[in-house]
Amino acid sequence: MNKINYPFSKEQLLPQEERLELNQIKKEFIIGVPKECDINEKRICLTPDSVSYLVLNDYKIFIESGAGIGSNFSDLDYSEAGAKIVKTKEEIYKCPVILKIAPLTDIEINLIKPNSILISALELKKESFSYITNLINKKITSIAFEFIEEDDGYLPVTDQLGAITGQAAVLISSELMSNININGKGLFLGNISGVPPTEIVIIGSDKIAQSAALTATKLGARVKVFSNSIFKINKIQKLIANPIYSSTIQKKQLSKALMRCDVAIGTIKSNTNSDAIISEDMIVNMKKGAIIIDVSIDTGGTFQTSKLTNHDKPTFVKHDVIHYCVPNIPSRYSRTSSLCLSNIITPYLVKSVKFGSFENFIRNNNSFKKGVYLYNGLNTNKIINQILNIKYNDINTII
Repeated sequence: MNKINYPFSKEQLLPQEERLELNQIKKEFIIGVPKECDINEKRICLTPDSVSYLVLNDYKIFIESGAGIGSNFSDLDYSEAGAKIVKTKEEIYKCPVILKIAPLTDIEINLIKPNSILISALELKKESFSYITNLINKKITSIAFEFIEEDDGYLPVTDQLGAITGQAAVLISSELMSNININGKGLFLGNISGVPPTEIVIIGSDKIAQSAALTATKLGARVKVFSNSIFKINKIQKLIANPIYSSTIQKKQLSKALMRCDVAIGTIKSNTNSDAIISEDMIVNMKKGAIIIDVSIDTGGTFQTSKLTNHDKPTFVKHDVIHYCVPNIPSRYSRTSSLCLSNIITPYLVKSVKFGSFENFIRNNNSFKKGVYLYNGLNTNKIINQILNIKYNDINTII
């Protein structure tokens, strides 16, 4: 008689003890926040209130001494919130996670430890091939603020800072118009009965332009918007509710609007100064004392006459037109911008604790995963592949 072969052994058929999956031992969550090297960058990613909240959620936060001064947060504020204050960058960059505003400098790249996690802005068009390759060589996992995207397409950092920039552009133009010491015309930005309203031309239709248009309209200015995106123009019209002048970018119509305006705000990027949407010939014909706010100066600029300025010397005059060409306008309002950034980043950091490690959090959180442009030294961003020709890897296949 043939022996019957059973698929299970006798031991396997006996009742077994229930085996529960054990949670992985949580890694220590340690974040280092360095002081920014750029003197024009006064923001910080975490406020004392956020630090206090993170410490309650099992984080250890190390802050470089003086990192919050530009936003009017003292070392004592952070110490009382539960952070440890350290004196040197060398100590900060021993932390496994680095959280900062601007991309790393060459000195900071040398200091950051291999296999660290970097959370900061990328500012891709500014950064060279060597910057990315240096991070790759150290097998850094890098998350860019500007790439973090919610499931509905909302870009929390980009959109919120864009809103600040748009409102700030209008408020700055108001200051400049009233200041006769820098060739301003002594005008008030608004709409006073019996006095012609201020005329503002906005070239662009992104989040910054939307915010600027809404702010200027609420202040009573007469606003004209020029953009080649009809969809985004419609979005601005719906946002403002009241009808405003809008047009696609046509040289004749745009030139006429610039000749009559008191303020021109540009948000459209260009590859070089010579490619700028607004030519020098058009600027020559603008009114004496008119204001140009070139928001996109750090990515080529909207106006051909623009040149980079800073927060200490923000303006120059050319063709009797006042130019304000400061990059990183939100840093002018450093405390507000810091609060904004901190309120966006902190919830992500708190959520990461539940997953036991940043790696698990990135794996399971689609919004944060979209922000990753390097994972353990591998490029996971298609834009970097297109601009710098660095091999692209689908993050879902390597994480």
